[in-house]
Amino acid sequence: ELFQRRLIAEQQIDTARLAVDSFKARIVLARQQIGAADARIKMAEQDIDNCIVRAPFAGVVVSKDAQRGEMVSPISAGGGFTRTGIATLVDMTSLEIEVDVNESYIARVRDGQPVTAILDAYPDWQIPGKVRTLIPTADRQKATVKVRASFDKLDPRILPDMGVKVTFLGDEPTAAPSSGRVLVPRTAIRDDGGKPTVFLYRDGRMERRVLGLGQARGNDQEVIAGLADGDQIVTAGAKDLRDGQRVSVKR
Repeated sequence: ELFQRRLIAEQQIDTARLAVDSFKARIVLARQQIGAADARIKMAEQDIDNCIVRAPFAGVVVSKDAQRGEMVSPISAGGGFTRTGIATLVDMTSLEIEVDVNESYIARVRDGQPVTAILDAYPDWQIPGKVRTLIPTADRQKATVKVRASFDKLDPRILPDMGVKVTFLGDEPTAAPSSGRVLVPRTAIRDDGGKPTVFLYRDGRMERRVLGLGQARGNDQEVIAGLADGDQIVTAGAKDLRDGQRVSVKR
């Protein structure tokens, strides 16, 4: 309008238009620079995220396999300077038993079969479990087949790589107990400081009794010391009882 009214020169109009175009170009360049800066920020964030080692599952670190400054790679490069792992992680909620069974006895083992495990560290503690799977391959040198068994209930005393002896059980007792020995349900026996115990009802009170155990027979346990025929024991709810507690029997 000013140009049409001859109030400014045409050269001033051209100069103003060039200034507008220049500012528009600067705006486009600034937006491109912002985009490039955002990309660099994302790359930096990814680099930081790559420095965080995340465990694939919840567990306990039992060994540290790499030290500060060492190279870590999923594939060994040789030379002894490259580690293939940072640490060894154990899922304490999925501990199981791995045992070698002689080929001549493997036909007697089946999935779901009850077992009793005895840790070398706790020789008086019998831990119930069951066969989880038979590994479908044999060791020709040892003539054994690997069997995996799971615990019926995990305990903090059970640790990875502990030595263990496993007894494979039948579904039912195969023989009557010998003279002077009795059978009790395995659920009635509690582990008290590594000692097998039961609560015995006598004269209106609870009596804690330490047992000597024999062989496990299906869902029952042979007791070779501590009980006699006719003794009344608690088979359920014993965890809420204490020695000497007065109780009454409801029939």
